[in-house]
Amino acid sequence: MSVHIHEQIERLLQFGLQKGLISKWDLDYSRNQIFQVLGIDDAELVQVNDEELETPVEILSEIVDWAAEHNILEENTVTYRDLLDTKIMGCLTARPSEVVKDFYERYEANSPTEATKAFYQFSKDVHYIRTDRIAKNEHWYAPTEYGDMEITINLSKPEKDPKAIAAAKQLASTSYPECLLCKENVGFAGRVNHPARQNLRVIPLTLTEEQWYLQFSPYVYYNEHAIVFLGEHEPMKISRKTFARLLEFVEQFPHYFLGSNADLPIVGGSILSHDHFQGGSHDFPMAQAPIEHSFTVAKFPDVQAGIVKWPMSVVRLQGESRESLVEAADYVLAQWNQYEDRDAEIHAFTGDTPHNTITPIARRRGELFEIDLVLRNNRTTDEHPDGLFHPHAEVHHIKKENIGLIEVMGLAVLPGRLKEELEELASVLPTGDAEAAISRNERIAKHLDWALKIKETHSELTEENVSSILQDEVGKVFAMILEHAGVFKRNDAGTAAFLRFIESL
Repeated sequence: MSVHIHEQIERLLQFGLQKGLISKWDLDYSRNQIFQVLGIDDAELVQVNDEELETPVEILSEIVDWAAEHNILEENTVTYRDLLDTKIMGCLTARPSEVVKDFYERYEANSPTEATKAFYQFSKDVHYIRTDRIAKNEHWYAPTEYGDMEITINLSKPEKDPKAIAAAKQLASTSYPECLLCKENVGFAGRVNHPARQNLRVIPLTLTEEQWYLQFSPYVYYNEHAIVFLGEHEPMKISRKTFARLLEFVEQFPHYFLGSNADLPIVGGSILSHDHFQGGSHDFPMAQAPIEHSFTVAKFPDVQAGIVKWPMSVVRLQGESRESLVEAADYVLAQWNQYEDRDAEIHAFTGDTPHNTITPIARRRGELFEIDLVLRNNRTTDEHPDGLFHPHAEVHHIKKENIGLIEVMGLAVLPGRLKEELEELASVLPTGDAEAAISRNERIAKHLDWALKIKETHSELTEENVSSILQDEVGKVFAMILEHAGVFKRNDAGTAAFLRFIESL
């Protein structure tokens, strides 16, 4: 059935009015902008029924289907559809200055909480945050000795289509924008090898007297999943300034946490070329974890310190003085950067190449400032070529990718392949010939040893409970993955080694 394009355009304009993206004075302008995008020369008066939609996804799909029918879409693939629907939503997205003005008016008149909440809703309404794809992600909690871990299977990011990959190879090399985090992405039309951003808006911030910006991730993993990035394209670097920026931010936005990936490969984030943080309004499992060993650092008597009960190696600092906390965190970083303990396999350098760094996370606790310093080391060995303090081969059937900031805090981001693999395991594990069925299935054979241990230890396993048992067991594997990434192991020798480092402070 052919799409009635003018009806869909009017539905989209009505959505924009209902969500406050446009006013009645913008209707003709916005309609004409959409006409221009779609190559429409003539209007058709259409009445549409009143409807309340949470997202524009359904309408955009109809419009893009029409564009495909009329050869306006170069290829009817995810990449080209995304480029077009973003361009259309750009017609309903306010100018950056208006969005910034609205944000700070809410910040001053109401609260930082209200300002970020409204900006988050706006980012969803203009379809920058793709809620329809995020809804596809699997999510559950799994009990472990460290508390309930959060588990997600990432199904939201679309796979790159072959035609877009082929087209990207034909493009002339360009460095604009330099990366996906640069401020120049705001309003950018995109290419087959770079997403469109006509509906992206960012909020300017000042941190340590420098220009920073706040935006949301288009594929959020938790509530108000924010990205705070430096205005200049400069590489990640953990330093005293990092701690000052993090703590200054949580003073401005006390309802948010803010953390940084480490600045070295393997233990660092996916974009090491542009300094940035991740934050948001979410209470991660690590933030809920208690202190299991308190201590003081003589140089900083007003700072409370402790080792966190967590599978990774975490020093937590608390204090009322932001400046004292910055100095204490910088002191720990300086000590750790040079620290060696050969008995614990911690080498600070190979030649001139550094291995030690920190993943820091800041938050407020009432009047207190709090910063968690997660000790990291990116050394590789012959036995562990992917990284000694990295998921080991025995858990690669679940995850082998780097452990970044979000996972450090207790939220697993697992590969999309696991959804079908766990479903297939669930279908055969309760049967009498589970071992043979798993062995001959190429997709799930890698899970064989793990699956058989589960079957052996869960005599109560049935068709009805197998899926929930597998989910709990995935949580235990994730806790083990974090233990692998911990520089001081969760045993007597590891505890003694951790205390040796604390004594060095």
